[in-house]
Amino acid sequence: MSKSTAIVKASDAVASPVDPNQITKASKALLAHIKKATAASTAVSKNLLADEESTVAETPIWLTLTTKKHIADTNRLQPSKIVLPNPLNADNESTICIIVADPQRHYKNVVASEEFPEDLRNRITRVIDVTHLKAKFKTYEAQRQLFNDHDIFLADDRIVNRLPKHLGKTFFKSTAKRPVPVVFMKQREKVDGKRVAKPKGPKSKRDPVENVNARPTPEIVTEIRKAIGSALVSLSPSTNTAIKVGYASWDAEKLAANVEKVINELVERFVPHKWSNVRSFYLKGPETAALPIYQTDELWLDDSKVIADGAEPEKANIGKKRKAADDETEAKAEEGAKDESRPKKKAKKAAAAAALPESNDDKLDKEIATRKATLRKQKAAAKKAVEV
Repeated sequence: MSKSTAIVKASDAVASPVDPNQITKASKALLAHIKKATAASTAVSKNLLADEESTVAETPIWLTLTTKKHIADTNRLQPSKIVLPNPLNADNESTICIIVADPQRHYKNVVASEEFPEDLRNRITRVIDVTHLKAKFKTYEAQRQLFNDHDIFLADDRIVNRLPKHLGKTFFKSTAKRPVPVVFMKQREKVDGKRVAKPKGPKSKRDPVENVNARPTPEIVTEIRKAIGSALVSLSPSTNTAIKVGYASWDAEKLAANVEKVINELVERFVPHKWSNVRSFYLKGPETAALPIYQTDELWLDDSKVIADGAEPEKANIGKKRKAADDETEAKAEEGAKDESRPKKKAKKAAAAAALPESNDDKLDKEIATRKATLRKQKAAAKKAVEV
């Protein structure tokens, strides 16, 4: 694959500069490499239980996006969904846990009803509301057990923001099994494009199971299928974002269709400044090199931020802590300069003292002794004269 083929100019197409042929080429090359590498490792491995087909089927394919500026300012614990033409979790082996708003009995009855598809019902192994979740899974060991017992976690969007407090780092330290938000609440009716207000009046005692504000069963089924088959986008304050778009056991055309859909929706929905903020797209496996799909020719977002040759950069607007550290560094430098200058001052004083004429101390001492002797004689003579 040549570099000229991998790089697509952003000016060629404004809406989507990614070449579909490049996506297909990258998909075929990556899938062939993964299958070849898996076969080689299986042949060398002494593990008799190693299965080449199952290993390839479980190997995920990731689409990585690199932007020129951060997409988000903070970590978003609630993943967003991109509906794919080829769902990710279409197999009947992965298990599902659904966390719902109170009460859980209504949703358990929905799953057990005849309207609910049997193939989907067999995959749902637990339906639990927030109240029971808090009571049963307080300890770290219980949370770890819940995490390991299920492959996919769905959560009602009314309570999904409360889950980090109840599930903790067990679920939210990585993006592998974060609860995917689903809309189970019944939508209010609209008249002339406006939602009908809720009727006002005193609240009467009602059966919580019979009067749950939930969507009909067919809509709940559609929402569950949509969530488990979508590509999940977990944004963080960085310039790199990775999204799972398929598996190594898929055909190249099937994988390419998902990649193209994710690229278009990802840029339109989540990337600020759209394509002008996109640096590159790559396709890769867990242990493979990243194959380029698209790379922009413009490496910066704003021309005003580019410094011309020979020009000095503007002084950065630093904070108080950085400024205090710089001031402390300058003070230490000045103190070091003073320490270095002290020996020089001593040398100057010694040179000045050496330039003065030498003093005759012995001669001065004799003159002083002579004066003192003369004064003593004068005092003695004056004393005798007074006595006479």
